[in-house]
Amino acid sequence: MVTAVVAGAAATVLLGGGTGLVVGVLLAVGVHRWSARGRSPVDRRAAREEELLTRQLPLGAELLAACLGSAALPSEAVAAVGRSVGAPLGPRLVVIGAELALGAPPELCWSRLGRRHPSLEPLARCLERTSLGGVPAAGALVGLAQGQRTAAARAAHARVRRAAVLATAPLGLCFLPAFVLIGVVPVVIGLTSRFAQVM
Repeated sequence: MVTAVVAGAAATVLLGGGTGLVVGVLLAVGVHRWSARGRSPVDRRAAREEELLTRQLPLGAELLAACLGSAALPSEAVAAVGRSVGAPLGPRLVVIGAELALGAPPELCWSRLGRRHPSLEPLARCLERTSLGGVPAAGALVGLAQGQRTAAARAAHARVRRAAVLATAPLGLCFLPAFVLIGVVPVVIGLTSRFAQVM
């Protein structure tokens, strides 16, 4: 993103004027798209998976809170939620449920999940804290789900505001030359012709 902005600004400064501005914007957009395509398919797939995990986190946390609040064993609750939530979160929870059923320490399972998937780190920290402290996890998980939903709503509003600004920029680039040609140029020509007659 920074490279795209620098390239666009450099083109705008070098060419100058309206042409420089248009070329700078087009160059910035082109560099940004090219750099996004420059990532390997594995990196793109991992980024998409992390995005999906972030979206599934609130639902998974609420389902875990409901299952753990009904006095189910942690291994059974995690496995049940894993079976009811789709990929990519579901299979990871099923694996953790199986590890917990085999007697693996909960702190180890949750911390490993948080290290492997940064978007699930809040869930992993929450469950790791509750397993170490012995407090019920339901309240903490509901709070986590609400916090994640609030953060997602804020991010969506920010994207909408940004899209509105980006949508008006091309209109400005189209209407500004027309305004100059239709509104300003005739006035300047009229004033210069009057000054020429007076002189």
